Amino acid sequence: MARLCEGRVCLVTGAGRGIGREHALMLAEHGAKVVVNDVGGAVDGTGGDLSPAEQVVAEIRALGGEAVANGDSVSSWEGAQRMINTAVESFGRLDVVVNNAGILRDRMLTNMTEGEWDAVMDVHLKGTFAPSRWAAAYWRDQVKAGETVDARIINTTSVSGIYGNPGQTNYGAAKAGIAAFTVIAAMELARYGVTVNCVSPGALTRMTEGLGPAPADDAEREQRSPRWIAPIVTWLASTESAKVTGRAFQVSGRELAIAEGWHRGPSVPPVDDPTTLRPIVAGLMADARLNADVRGRDREGPGRPSKSID
Repeated sequence: MARLCEGRVCLVTGAGRGIGREHALMLAEHGAKVVVNDVGGAVDGTGGDLSPAEQVVAEIRALGGEAVANGDSVSSWEGAQRMINTAVESFGRLDVVVNNAGILRDRMLTNMTEGEWDAVMDVHLKGTFAPSRWAAAYWRDQVKAGETVDARIINTTSVSGIYGNPGQTNYGAAKAGIAAFTVIAAMELARYGVTVNCVSPGALTRMTEGLGPAPADDAEREQRSPRWIAPIVTWLASTESAKVTGRAFQVSGRELAIAEGWHRGPSVPPVDDPTTLRPIVAGLMADARLNADVRGRDREGPGRPSKSID
């Protein structure tokens, strides 16, 4: 088997369990040296335990790979810098950051607390920004020193963010922010030889097992296995993906797709009299495509954007 990431050094956050563990194992299988980051907290982010990260490191080493554990929080500015330093100090360089760590604090908007909002933003949005920022600065300094960089940032968005899902205004807003962060960071970091992409995974993990019906049978359980997410992440981490940047990939055991972002829809000349807008807006709405549901298709049911103003 060809090893796509031979010698590359990868940091994977939230890699102690679930999707992140699969990333770390497959990257190592393809020759990467891996920093396995995980605070080892509960689904809601509380608590801490380095043993999940250490167990993944042990698995990688048992298979002949190289890995080290890191227990810093992605939402810590200093902790994020230590993650980057861990990679450089342990393996001499850093080539890839996979921002995977996440928590859930689901609640309907009318009942959501400030703490539930802030916790999700800290782990998902700041937890994507902080490791990416320190890695980007590291790669920029390499370029300034005359070195050639071929690096990757791979973020984790969600259908909740790119399409929307009730009960997740905090999580969805953070994941939408990550998708926008991905597009903009891709523009900014291209000059340094860094690509930035994101994946929207569909898998059954301890974070998602209570969000919908359980798998009906073994075939469906296999389709929802987190192992299906790792191949696209491993490929994006490799040198083969150098021309791919600013993209969002939807991936599950059912399909691999690219999610298409906002585009300007129907338009009219500017209007300076609000009393004339009713028929104009009616025409725009009739011509505009509906927002997507979590399956990426035109939304139906409650909350569905209307095609009419009546």
